Amino acid sequence: MLARALTIVAVIGVTGAAVNRAAVPDPGVTRAALSELPFQIDDWNGQDSAPWPDDVIAKLGVDDYVNRHYVKDGRPIAVYVGYYGSQRSGDTIHSPQNCLPGAGWLAVDSGPQTIRLDDRSVSVARYEIAKGIDRQMVLYWYQGRGRIVSGEYANKAWLMLDAARYGRSNGGLVRLITPIVTTREAALADVSSFAAALLPRLSRHLP
Repeated sequence: MLARALTIVAVIGVTGAAVNRAAVPDPGVTRAALSELPFQIDDWNGQDSAPWPDDVIAKLGVDDYVNRHYVKDGRPIAVYVGYYGSQRSGDTIHSPQNCLPGAGWLAVDSGPQTIRLDDRSVSVARYEIAKGIDRQMVLYWYQGRGRIVSGEYANKAWLMLDAARYGRSNGGLVRLITPIVTTREAALADVSSFAAALLPRLSRHLP
């Protein structure tokens, strides 16, 4: 009972602090524009996709974004990275698991995916989708304020905690999509390899 009471008190305290800070603007952070993300990432060559219409940008509420295709040996990866300078006024990150079904894609499978880097491993979200005979493999994660988070609810919890502790609510979403042409294992290997090459380059864009 005591432990439960202490937990409730802690939650109330954090929530109260977050509410008190809600009226305070986020402090500015130093970051590189997403347009400066390299077009050459290891053996992957990138090219900008068509810019999104203004109404789409307004609906997303994003402050900065990049929308590209990277290709290696004819195998494409669609890359979207969106950055939010503040998530206090209703402009919050939309989960791909909400957006993609709205575009007609059906979920086939989902779960965590481990990306191995030189000095550590990180867990991201894996999401396999289908529309008719087309299949795609999706990896995505939330990044910002010094951490990488795979789950939507965990990201919201960290967002509230960081707003209370540091007064910061900035953050970003990274989404990678590749078509499943031969096998799901091959597609997953490709998109995971690209994620491992991309991740070390993102911290200057998503602080």
